[in-house]
Amino acid sequence: MENSSISSKFDSPTNISLVGSDSPLDILEYKVISVFLVLGICGVGIIGNVMVVLVVLTTREMRTPTNCYLVSLAVADLMVLVAAGLPNISDSLAGTWIYGFAGCLGITFFQYLGINASSCSITAFTVERYIAICHPMKAQAMCTVSRAKRIITFVWILTSVYCTLWFFLVDIAVNKSQQLECGYKVSRNLYLPIYLLDFALFFVTPLLLSTVLYGLIGRVLFRSPIPHQPTACTQRWQDQSCKVRIGKERNGTEASRSKASGSRTRVPVSSRKQVTKMLAVVVVLFALLWMPYRTLVLVNSFMEHPYLNRWFILFCRVCVYANSAINPIIYNLMSQKFRLAFKKLCKCGKVEQQPRHRFYAASSMKKEPDAHPHGDIKAKGPPSPGGGEEEDLPALEQVPASEKEKEPYFSVL
Repeated sequence: MENSSISSKFDSPTNISLVGSDSPLDILEYKVISVFLVLGICGVGIIGNVMVVLVVLTTREMRTPTNCYLVSLAVADLMVLVAAGLPNISDSLAGTWIYGFAGCLGITFFQYLGINASSCSITAFTVERYIAICHPMKAQAMCTVSRAKRIITFVWILTSVYCTLWFFLVDIAVNKSQQLECGYKVSRNLYLPIYLLDFALFFVTPLLLSTVLYGLIGRVLFRSPIPHQPTACTQRWQDQSCKVRIGKERNGTEASRSKASGSRTRVPVSSRKQVTKMLAVVVVLFALLWMPYRTLVLVNSFMEHPYLNRWFILFCRVCVYANSAINPIIYNLMSQKFRLAFKKLCKCGKVEQQPRHRFYAASSMKKEPDAHPHGDIKAKGPPSPGGGEEEDLPALEQVPASEKEKEPYFSVL
């Protein structure tokens, strides 16, 4: 009875003995394939998620409520890759548990914390997108960065408290092959309520909620497009811009302004559609890649002899690690802002050096009074020591808009 109880501790998908009836060649083949697969996926995922965190933290334009939730998701994915992927590699190479009792408790806790926090982060940014698109008036007060930070803090505290349960449910013991493994303390049947609760709270509920909310979002964005007829306020603004354009045609700057004002009315709708598509892809991949593992754990909880084929379990693990590694790739493919921010991060700020030199050359040419191309526009009288900010504004506007934005302190000069 005692031996059967001990063996039942390790009847879980996370603990598989490679020693058995298989030949050493088959075991070696499994180890090589599993190590290279997991190491490659975890390496790509760790680098990508670290880049997501750095991009949002170091770029002011990227600090939006949605990106705050994506940072939380990236941190959770990092936790899954480090706490689940890397120990799996060492376990395959060493053939035994090498992290001791404290490592067993800590790694199990961080595994489930990362899994549950990622699910809650996906639910949070889905609700945020629903409010921002379907209830834009409420979004002005509810969809803010400070509120997103408070929600993320609450999510991580709640999931951390929930996952402390695993400190009392796992232990290390010796299996049939006389090797240490980190597994269950008691019989596998006692974990059925926990698995059912995990499956309902952190998989079924987020998917059902995301399906309903993205259906409502799609109806607003794609089936009922926002009309482009201008309101009275925008009509008056356009009339004023036309008058300004007639008086400033000789400056050659109004063409770019009219283009920017036109894109200002069209960009929000297209950008919202693009962001929504990207987040929907994240949710769909979350459902597809987590389905094999969640289903296996749930089915094994009801079976007297659980299904523990190591190749299928490797497939389930690879799907889980791929889910945590693929999100930065999706951001890079479907978001122009993330793509540009990633390039800027990889080039370490070299992109800004060349435009600065061009701006300094343009500003130095502006200070020459004889070289001013529009001297008749300047106010009469001697120039002020600072260069006359209001009078020189048309001349400054000839500097390309991309260079003005990259040099925010040019007005001080």
